[in-house]
Amino acid sequence: MIGRGIIVTAPSGSGKTTIVRHLLKGFPELAFSVSATTRSRRKHETDGSDYHFLSDDDFEKRVEAGGFIEWEEVYPGKRYGSLKSEVERHYDDGKVMIFDVDVKGALRLKEYFGNKALSLFVRPPSFEALRERLWSRGTEGIEELTQRLGRAQDELTFQDRFDAVIVNDDLDKALAAADELVRRWLKATD
Repeated sequence: MIGRGIIVTAPSGSGKTTIVRHLLKGFPELAFSVSATTRSRRKHETDGSDYHFLSDDDFEKRVEAGGFIEWEEVYPGKRYGSLKSEVERHYDDGKVMIFDVDVKGALRLKEYFGNKALSLFVRPPSFEALRERLWSRGTEGIEELTQRLGRAQDELTFQDRFDAVIVNDDLDKALAAADELVRRWLKATD
C-alpha cells in the first residue's frame, strides 16, 4: 500500500530537520519516518527517535530482505535508508509520512510515491552560509566537513527536480513557506 508522503531534502546543514520538526508540531496528520543508519549515534540522539542505529550486518540483512523503500551509502561506510516497516506502521494509523532524507534518497522516494508526494528542497542562502552553519555545529571533524561540503555542491544542482524550493535565509520565513506549501498540498490531496 502506498500512502501519501512529504519529502523534505537539502544538503546537510541547510535546515531541513528544523523545518520537519516544525511541520510535525503544526500538522497532527503527519508522522515522521525515522530513518535507519549505520553511522555512530551522536550524544544528543536517541535510537528509535532520531534514527534506528543499525550495525553494518543488520543493515545489509534488511537490504537483502527488501526491507527498505530506499537506501544509500551517503558517505563512505555510512548508509541511510527508509524502512518499509516504519512507513507501513504509520499508514496503518492513517498518517501522512514526512521524510527528512538526503537528496538522492528523496529522488528515490519521489519515484516510489509518484503523484502521492510533495517534495521540498531546502536551500541555504549561499554556499558560504552553509559552510559556516556546518562548521559552527561542531559535530564533524575537518575530513567529514570537507566531505559534506563536497556533497552539498553536488546536491544543490538537483534542486529543480523537486516540487518547491525553500530558501532558508530567514528561518521564520522558511517555516512559513513550508507551512503554506504543506497546508495547500494536504487540502488538495484529501
